[in-house]
Amino acid sequence: MDRIQKIIADAGYCSRRKAEELIAQGRVKVNGRPIKLGDKASPKDAISIDGERLYIPKKKNKIYIMMNKPRGYVTTVSDELGRKSVMELLDGVEERVYPVGRLDKNTEGLLLFTNDGNFSNDIMHPSRHISKTYRVTVRPNITEEQLVQLSTGIDLDGKKTLPATVTVVTKQENRVVLLMTIKEGRNRQIRRMCEAVGLEVARLRRISIGPLKLGMLKSGTWRELKPDELRAIRNAIGKED
Repeated sequence: MDRIQKIIADAGYCSRRKAEELIAQGRVKVNGRPIKLGDKASPKDAISIDGERLYIPKKKNKIYIMMNKPRGYVTTVSDELGRKSVMELLDGVEERVYPVGRLDKNTEGLLLFTNDGNFSNDIMHPSRHISKTYRVTVRPNITEEQLVQLSTGIDLDGKKTLPATVTVVTKQENRVVLLMTIKEGRNRQIRRMCEAVGLEVARLRRISIGPLKLGMLKSGTWRELKPDELRAIRNAIGKED
């Protein structure tokens, strides 16, 4: 018997966190009965989401993908507003995968996809403190005081952000390029941190997650993680092969 959110994630339907939201919203039933968070089930039970039975594959080929997300795409499996979804860019992927975390519509860069619920949960879990590095173009200029504020922590929603590593890459008149590394993933965190100190974000691109680097992957394209990359990220989250 496993927790139902784990069964849903392992089936490749969505992330474990999203599955918990579906359960809390009363959209998941087991053998026709509504369930609550913490309930367990067997893969042999009839689990349905919004009235549709969950297909649980007997043996699943686990897949791990990195994409260079372009601007203008939302990070959702489907979008009720009809906006372009990153799922449209996954041509040729036969397994059902879902995004690990999200990048907002106007943010570019490294985005991971998988059908491995445990892997996704480990990367997203705040306790793992997996670092994420962003290349951030801001306007108009940046002061030493603003750099110190961004590095030491910004109060967002009543809670201070963890210390960040912030370095200036290039500095021109009314345009500065920063590298910012954070170890948490709060909603629109980089944009909100910059806005809090009076900086306008002109461009935002994630270039690494832990040891995984975007490299020269073209915008809008994807590839599977290489075995050494998978080993490296597993080591980073404290999970050996």
